[in-house]
Amino acid sequence: FFFKPRLRDTMVHLRCHELRTQSKSELMQALKEYKQELAALRVAKVTNGAPGKLSKIKSVRLAIAQTLTVIRQNQLKSLREAYSGSKYLPLDLRTKKTRAIRRALTKSEKGAKTVRQAKKDAAFPQRKYALKA
Repeated sequence: FFFKPRLRDTMVHLRCHELRTQSKSELMQALKEYKQELAALRVAKVTNGAPGKLSKIKSVRLAIAQTLTVIRQNQLKSLREAYSGSKYLPLDLRTKKTRAIRRALTKSEKGAKTVRQAKKDAAFPQRKYALKA
């Protein structure tokens, strides 16, 4: 069996690491172009366009998603740098974990003792017993 390699349109096929090197304005421009292309492809779909154009819709949508993802990642990265030294973080920059874990006591809160308990512990320390072997 011989498999014929599928030809991909060079305009659409992207790699995220290539996108990360671009500036925000370049990414926004590319996003605008992809959205225009997608609109044109959808018009072609309605007007019974060529099958090649219909199969290209998926790759254009993927390119839009990748571009938006890289824009979002860059945005979060710059926000993390901006908030790196501050006491509080915005909610979307905090670690998600689970609701129960987020509400659980911290290590220092777990180990904290009341003044009364500390006095009791000091007054009555744990007894030491010498066992006969």
